[in-house]
Amino acid sequence: MVLLLLDPFLNELTSMFERSTDIGSVWVTLKRSPLKSHVQKNKMKSSGEILEFRCLIRATDGKKTISTSVGAKDHMRFQASYATILKAHMTALKKRERKEKKKVMETDKKEADLKNPRKV
Repeated sequence: MVLLLLDPFLNELTSMFERSTDIGSVWVTLKRSPLKSHVQKNKMKSSGEILEFRCLIRATDGKKTISTSVGAKDHMRFQASYATILKAHMTALKKRERKEKKKVMETDKKEADLKNPRKV
């Protein structure tokens, strides 16, 4: 697994989505990570240094895995670019079927009449 910079990661993610349009899926995971080993973290804690956490982002299509690390400064720019990519490539999702309100009210009224028949 290769740790890429932000722009190459987004380009590769776009190509992953394009390759999997007909068949396949792309899994993206996000995880909070300091990107330091336990020994380095313990040294930083003992010396009083502040440990900076980053967001580790991994994407895979089952064959190829890519990853990147995003800091707090670049988070907003990355999030905007990532959202644009997701919106562009989530075309295979089915829209929810909605019933018209009049039809729903009529069917509810009919069901209520069947449950509570009137005495004449």
